[in-house]
Amino acid sequence: MSEKETKEAEVVATEATTVEAPVVSEAQANPEKFLKEFDWHNYEEGIEQVEDTKLEEFEKLVSENFVDTLDDEVVEGEVIHITDRDAIIDINAKSEGVISLNEFRYNPDLKVGDKVEVLIDVREDATGQLVLSHRKARVIKAWDRVIKANETGEIVNGFVKCRTKGGMIVDVFGIEAFLPGSQIDVKPIRDYDQYVNKTMEFKVVKINHEFKNIVVSHKALIEADIEEQKKEIIGQLEKGQVLEGIVKNITSYGVFIDLGGVDGLVHITDLSWSRINHPNEIVELDQKLNVVILDFDENKSRIQLGLKQLSKHPWEALAEDVKVGDKVKGKVVVIADYGAFIEVADGVEGLVHVSEMSWSTHLRSAQDFVSVGDEIDAVILTLDREDRKMSLGIKQLTPDPWTDITKKYPVGSKHTGIVRNFTNFGVFVELEEGIDGLIYISDLSWTKKIKHPSEFCNVGDNLDVVVLELDVEGRKLSLGHKQTTENPWDKYETEFALGTTHKAALTEVVDKGATIEFNEDIVAFVPARHLEKEDGSTLKKGEEAEFKIIEFNKEFKRVVASHTAVFREEEAKIVKQAVKKAEAQAAEAKPTLGDANDALQALKDKMDGKK
Repeated sequence: MSEKETKEAEVVATEATTVEAPVVSEAQANPEKFLKEFDWHNYEEGIEQVEDTKLEEFEKLVSENFVDTLDDEVVEGEVIHITDRDAIIDINAKSEGVISLNEFRYNPDLKVGDKVEVLIDVREDATGQLVLSHRKARVIKAWDRVIKANETGEIVNGFVKCRTKGGMIVDVFGIEAFLPGSQIDVKPIRDYDQYVNKTMEFKVVKINHEFKNIVVSHKALIEADIEEQKKEIIGQLEKGQVLEGIVKNITSYGVFIDLGGVDGLVHITDLSWSRINHPNEIVELDQKLNVVILDFDENKSRIQLGLKQLSKHPWEALAEDVKVGDKVKGKVVVIADYGAFIEVADGVEGLVHVSEMSWSTHLRSAQDFVSVGDEIDAVILTLDREDRKMSLGIKQLTPDPWTDITKKYPVGSKHTGIVRNFTNFGVFVELEEGIDGLIYISDLSWTKKIKHPSEFCNVGDNLDVVVLELDVEGRKLSLGHKQTTENPWDKYETEFALGTTHKAALTEVVDKGATIEFNEDIVAFVPARHLEKEDGSTLKKGEEAEFKIIEFNKEFKRVVASHTAVFREEEAKIVKQAVKKAEAQAAEAKPTLGDANDALQALKDKMDGKK
């Protein structure tokens, strides 16, 4: 038997032979004390109560050594190990967490012992592993920093990643923010690509929490610096002061000049003494030039600048020997309805009024004579060096056609002219450039009743005319068109004399009578009572019958006829008496036309039964 076996046998023998003494509990030894000190709370709860001081000490140890693994709380952890794919992070939890190395691509120098911010992603995965996220922690912290920067106005650094529509995308604390093109610089930016892949300072100007959008501005930082410079510059501004500036912006109405933080406007009229169509004819963007301060408001926020004022006024350089009556050559620069402005020297313009473009008294628009850019000759009519005004004339270069008007257009001569325009009372006809005449509406036709000249002819038509009157001093010609042909009413006066009978059909019947057309010129009126036939019936429209002329007025082209007078002696006698009376009056001392008209009207009234 071995030594070990011998010892085990001895122990067994000893235990077998030993008799244990009975154990007496405290409750058995002192029942009264036991009942008095018995803890009924521990008995009911089933656990032994721990002292408050010990609990507080335990809670303190837990808070110092372990973290509360909440899903939305960012905590700091330490890198304790790095594998090919993951980083093992200790956050003082029950177990270490795992983060993919992809989340640390921005930090290729990550090493054991580095402190990193993490967010509890999964408390326990399928394998019981704690999964952390560094990327989510960065986003949360970044948003906190962005919000704080927006509230405090803190300047932040950002990396310009790329260009996008309307601006740039900037990485700020790992979050993509938008930089509008208008917020890059105080001056317009034409090349956005020059800012890509650059780190710049920005100010957070807007945050949209709902859509997680951030807007940053670099311009705001520049403006803050410029504002200080601006105050200093504005305080030194004086009218007449000459400053150097840079062309910042060009518009159709002027040029904005950057004076080193303060903008001023050079209006287009203050760019050059010569007339220009657009400021880009004089300046270009980013050009450096000197300007003079012309005016500014009380706050000096609106500054009016001038460029042309730095050079001598062209009128001062105008030769002293230039005088009224001189012939000059110039270029048409502006055309208005009332005339054209001619530049006879750089910055020196004269006005040719439309009335000085042609000898014609019929005024037209200046566009009918000249066009912008035309090189023309003119004569100086007036010259005011003090007020810097000059009036010119073109028509003075040609002879006045009214000089020998009596030889070219004597009264009674026939000509052909062009219809230029209408009035309510007549037609203006141009015989040649500068010679216009008026045809009154009553002198257009012998036979037609014309209410407006447009019923007879059109503008641009050629029209034969006869000179009726000539007023040389008033430069007026009175023309006639109907006088180019014989007056057919001279012939009709004999053909349709009082008492003559003619056969025709009623053309139209009206309340007071009817009308008949003897020919294309003669339309006679038949009173209602003179439509009665021999059998007592009345003539109808279209019915043909004989009619006797009872009134003929060549002056007013009025003809009155009667069918009843053909077969009734009484009416016939009246007509004969009227004829004789008219002949007797004609034989007397040239009676007036009004007297004859009155006699005929009395006859007509009598036949109508009015008297």
